Amino acid sequence: MATTSDLFPPLGLRVRAGDLELRGLTDDDLVALGELAVRGVHPPDRMPFYHPWTEAPAEDLPRQVAQFHWGVRARFSPESWSLDLGVWVDGELVGSQGISTQDYLVTRTGETGSWLGMAHQGRGIGTRMRQAICALAFDHLDAVEVTSGAFLDNPASIAVSRKVGYVDNGVTRKRRKDEMAEHLALRLTPETFVRGEPIEVEGIEPVRRLIGLD
Repeated sequence: MATTSDLFPPLGLRVRAGDLELRGLTDDDLVALGELAVRGVHPPDRMPFYHPWTEAPAEDLPRQVAQFHWGVRARFSPESWSLDLGVWVDGELVGSQGISTQDYLVTRTGETGSWLGMAHQGRGIGTRMRQAICALAFDHLDAVEVTSGAFLDNPASIAVSRKVGYVDNGVTRKRRKDEMAEHLALRLTPETFVRGEPIEVEGIEPVRRLIGLD
């Protein structure tokens, strides 16, 4: 009998680096992820995200978090996909780490994005989970480049990128809510990648087939 991970292989993906694990988010995990988001992702007077999803009312935010991930599953194809994984440390769900791309079979590049619950910030987890997803991309998904970006008033995110080895790739002016904000693009290659703990990966073969690599 088929399982949900047979139908959607990212649900069976596991990436372990010491006590940190990235894995596919089940529907039950999405409930917990939404509750984590309600407890806070950033101070209320700051907005680190281009799309201000954290401003949703607390009673609506868990549903919107789940709907986002359901939409990612529904739209997943070799031409355009987003691998959005939950992040666990010592068995506790602490946030989400993803990589998204279009035309990957041609470009072999993807954009990383992530968030951590406020209670788990400042402990080096952001760096470790970024290192894990980049190692997955380079070593198991045949990537030749990984990109990221952050508004200039989000130094914590920029610091994580630089620790991992990203280099600056230009500043652009973007609309954030109803104001202009300067946004820094960043680029990582295998040559500049600062690796963390070695990763152990399970369930990668069906994911590779799903995105057209095998």
